[in-house]
Amino acid sequence: TILATTAIMLKLGMAPVHLWYPEILQGMPMHTAMIISTWQKLAPLALLYMMHDNLPTTLIMTLGLLSALMGGLTGLNQTQTRKIMAFSSIAHMGWLLTALSTNQSLATLNMATYIITTLTMFTIMATMSMKTMHDTGSAWTMSPMLSTAMMITLMSLGGLPPLTGFMPKWLVIKELSAMNLMPMSLALLLASLPSLLFYTRLAYLTMLTSPPTTTNMKLTWRFTTHTTPRTTTAIMMACLLLPLAAALYNNT
Repeated sequence: TILATTAIMLKLGMAPVHLWYPEILQGMPMHTAMIISTWQKLAPLALLYMMHDNLPTTLIMTLGLLSALMGGLTGLNQTQTRKIMAFSSIAHMGWLLTALSTNQSLATLNMATYIITTLTMFTIMATMSMKTMHDTGSAWTMSPMLSTAMMITLMSLGGLPPLTGFMPKWLVIKELSAMNLMPMSLALLLASLPSLLFYTRLAYLTMLTSPPTTTNMKLTWRFTTHTTPRTTTAIMMACLLLPLAAALYNNT
């Protein structure tokens, strides 16, 4: 069972077998990276759903906590947006694995919110060609509305209320508290703080700073950004689903 668990963790790109994941994501085009971060997760997760009754719960929770911690800490010194999203994915998978060992319907809800918020972030970054943190500084001149939406989506990824990303974390902590796993819930909450730091830093660079224009560096000018209807729908779902928490929790 430990060997099978390790194999599934490798396919999900979770700590401690996560080293391939950020590098592969960094070398891919934005839309391909989006597919690897979302669609590719479904098959190993389905396998994990079928096997979780036979897997050691202590190992699952330990790997979940380790992934949440590693995803937050190793993402702190990154400047490439795709690598930041990769480490964000590793941290979210840690939360999902913890949810799976407590309540399977909660894990489904967690997976759905992760896929929605990640799809939204990658769609916005692909629309505005954001590959590095330097590109985020000139995003405001391209599309102020998309930049605002990106900042709010980043806060949702970090799990701040009243956004959608708060819902799965809130429910996971509720489940862990109901099972008297207070140290685990406290450790998970502390592990999510470094992730919140680099989301906030990215949002700060997007919204509250303007790029220097005194040097000869190449800046992105105000080109017309074509926003598709699916982008608008994804942004609304990534930010406004928290009032539906009870309905979603009871129906997943």
